[in-house]
Amino acid sequence: MTNISPTTRGDITTHPDASEMRDRYARMLGGRDVALVDGPVFLLGLYCAVSPWILHYTTSQPDLVTHNLIVGVAICLLALGFTRAPERMYGLSWAFCAIGAWMVVAPWVVGESPDAGVILNNVIIGGLAVVLGLMCAGTAAKRTPQP
Repeated sequence: MTNISPTTRGDITTHPDASEMRDRYARMLGGRDVALVDGPVFLLGLYCAVSPWILHYTTSQPDLVTHNLIVGVAICLLALGFTRAPERMYGLSWAFCAIGAWMVVAPWVVGESPDAGVILNNVIIGGLAVVLGLMCAGTAAKRTPQP
């Protein structure tokens, strides 16, 4: 019986679209400078959403519970967007920084006489959001072609 399949693999450099495939692959990987930030952003959003139940302030701060849940889901959606389409979404990094700043002041604006644990929780979440947003924004600014 004859073996129909070749025993050696062909070299792809002879393929007519090899240079185009190489350029496309380089473009695709070129936008992943902050791939390590996507996971922490998602985890931060997840923690923000569930933090009222973790810290047990669901009865004392019901407005802040709803607020943190909605903002946490929004942060998770931003993280998924950063992962799915980074070249389009990293422009929203500044909005992520604004969300972080809002989280710092939210206990006083949304909550009713928050205690130290609630304040510290939101300040830490907000500070991390600002830092991660600045990292994403810095990478997006670095990637923008200069004329």
